[in-house]
Amino acid sequence: MANYILGIDQGTTGTRAYFVDKEGRFYAGAYKEHRQIYPQPGWVEHDPEEIWASVCGVVHQLLEEGAVRPGDSEGIGLANQGETVMVWERATGKPIYNAIVWQCRRTADMVEELRARPGLKAKVHQKTGVFIDSYFSAPKIRWIL
Repeated sequence: MANYILGIDQGTTGTRAYFVDKEGRFYAGAYKEHRQIYPQPGWVEHDPEEIWASVCGVVHQLLEEGAVRPGDSEGIGLANQGETVMVWERATGKPIYNAIVWQCRRTADMVEELRARPGLKAKVHQKTGVFIDSYFSAPKIRWIL
């Protein structure tokens, strides 16, 4: 009988998975840390393959512990790192670069150039609701591509 939800929180420092019942009680949980990669000052990356392995690892650990059987879960809830960016090669499914983490500042110069363009800052904010900042995904995607 399906009575649980599998929650997966893929966070900045690691991945947590847990089973929660319909009343919000935790039944089982697992956590696996992953590396932070700092190729230059102000840059932060994660290895996408390592992230995927940590997600699979914590789910397998929960199932192996046997507190909840796979058929006992009604669904899966996911949370992730917000503005962290990963890009995959369509043909292979492999990442083309490490994940650029939300707090990475590698695009700061690019962002400053964009902010200096007359009217662009206000136009971007009006259309998107966000400010031109290295935190957001668009500059990271531009940097990768």
